[in-house]
Amino acid sequence: MAFVGPDELRADCTRCSALCCVAPAFAASADFAIDKPAGQPCPNLLADFRCGVHDRLRPLGFPGCAAYDCFGAGQKITQSTFRGRNWRRNPEQARQIFDAFAIMCGLHELLWYLSEALELVPDGELSAALTRLWNAVERLSNLEAAELAEVDLPALRRDVDPLLTRVSELVRAGVWRRSGAGDANRDPADRSGTSLRGAELVGADLRGAELTGANLRGALLIGANLSRADLRLADLRGADLRGADLAGADLTGSIFLNQAQLDAAGGDHTTQLPASLRRPTHWPV
Repeated sequence: MAFVGPDELRADCTRCSALCCVAPAFAASADFAIDKPAGQPCPNLLADFRCGVHDRLRPLGFPGCAAYDCFGAGQKITQSTFRGRNWRRNPEQARQIFDAFAIMCGLHELLWYLSEALELVPDGELSAALTRLWNAVERLSNLEAAELAEVDLPALRRDVDPLLTRVSELVRAGVWRRSGAGDANRDPADRSGTSLRGAELVGADLRGAELTGANLRGALLIGANLSRADLRLADLRGADLRGADLAGADLTGSIFLNQAQLDAAGGDHTTQLPASLRRPTHWPV
């Protein structure tokens, strides 16, 4: 069964109070055209919480905004945690709202990865451990604002990381077949692939590279040419794909790839994607 993330873990800007346009700081760079201090609204933000340049973000120098994904944390903070209150109408709560948003982003990201992991593994000891952690993180995401501030995200990540790593190892080794990955043209015993975890591959020429089952977790692939690369079953958790060329690449069955990573990269109509993700609108058709 192909993994489809729950709606609660997908950003719905219509139900948010533009928290990503206010809470974080921007630094003038290739991702943002301006400097913006944390807690200060972006000058492009309108009174109704819409972005005034949303349809021109990339040409105006804001690709970082176009690729941002809060995993649904924005609407959760606005609609549930603070029950409709927002930083404009309730400025005395602004700092608490912004701090809670940062924590919720982390919790929802963990829920996204845990949900995908649960889709990958059969029932058993590992599935039970993943379920326990998913339930624990989900419970934390429903805490009141004051309690949410006490959540130890680094500790949670330390608990989750070994399980996600184990899932990745087993899927890439061919112990379980990932839907949509095909047979990967490899012997199941030799599908663990190349280990490029954390590798610095900025601008690397990887055209047509055989990266089936590769461990690319945390790899720096900024501006890399991955056109026509075979990335089936590759673990892409935390890989930096900003400006990477994915034209014609095969990402079916890839593990722990999220929408923000795709939105930060380039591709085309021949790029093959996991069923759970959408083709970015800025890719040529």
